[in-house]
Amino acid sequence: MEICTIDKLKAQPFWVIVLFTLGSLSVLKFSLAFLKWAYVNFLRPAKNLKKYGSWALVTGPTDGIGKGFAFQLARKGLNLILVGRNPDKLKDVSNSIQTKYGKTQIKTVVVDFSGGISDGIQRIRESIEGLDVGVLINNVGISYPYARFFHEVDEELLKNLIKINVEGTTKVTQAVLPGMLQRKRGAIVNIGSGAAIVIPSDPLYAVYAATKAYIDQFSRCLYVEYKKSGIDVQCQVPLYVATKMASIKRSSFFVPSTDGYARAGIRWIGYEPRCTPYWPHTLLWALANSLPESVVDAWRLRFCLGIRKRGQLKDSRKKE
Repeated sequence: MEICTIDKLKAQPFWVIVLFTLGSLSVLKFSLAFLKWAYVNFLRPAKNLKKYGSWALVTGPTDGIGKGFAFQLARKGLNLILVGRNPDKLKDVSNSIQTKYGKTQIKTVVVDFSGGISDGIQRIRESIEGLDVGVLINNVGISYPYARFFHEVDEELLKNLIKINVEGTTKVTQAVLPGMLQRKRGAIVNIGSGAAIVIPSDPLYAVYAATKAYIDQFSRCLYVEYKKSGIDVQCQVPLYVATKMASIKRSSFFVPSTDGYARAGIRWIGYEPRCTPYWPHTLLWALANSLPESVVDAWRLRFCLGIRKRGQLKDSRKKE
């Protein structure tokens, strides 16, 4: 039968053989890509994070994704350094973690990333001195209260977006990295956003998306710089997660809870330099990539204009 098939192919015009070959290669490429996707999302084992070190530092751990990561890291047996601006919330999260994971040691550092970062970074350096910090989760970040055109972004919001999202992540990394280099091991996870990578543009969230594009490129460069030094740097790219910052209260199949996202995110630490850990998000990424950029841009603009309209209406009601 195989001989018959080959004979039939030989009898075909040259252009048919070329098309058949190209089609076969396309099917093979797709099959290999699908098998890899299935393996990394469902079968690949998570790394033993304690091999990086016995302590993990998490910024923005009192809400959202950062809080989810703090609980998951404690579940993995790591001690925690929690960095946030609200001492009461830091205490509440610490107590909750220790109630669930009693053996976890926790240190808290109060840092207002919108204020005096230099003093805060110095406190972080003092807190981690002598500790085997093997994992860093740079989660701290802010977005717009709601969508708005660039000329509507006030000076305070503009300053905080750049200071918290860009300067905060950069300087915390700068504080923690030397210890990892000295020990020749470590994992750095920077939380990016689909707004900067998955979709071609994020109109009405221009500065936020730009800060997350910085995080993506910053992560990739550090990955290349320090891979041979035993340090794994990664940018995780979530799409929508049910958080206060995203103004989403309920989780769903495509919008995970913070715990659901963190469980997925933990499994990816130490692997690819850029990843989307929550697998349904990869389906949305594939859909976005399959559409013309102009179509995605038009949809996103219309979607964000709706958010802007609702936000302005909410603001006007507060003023009444």
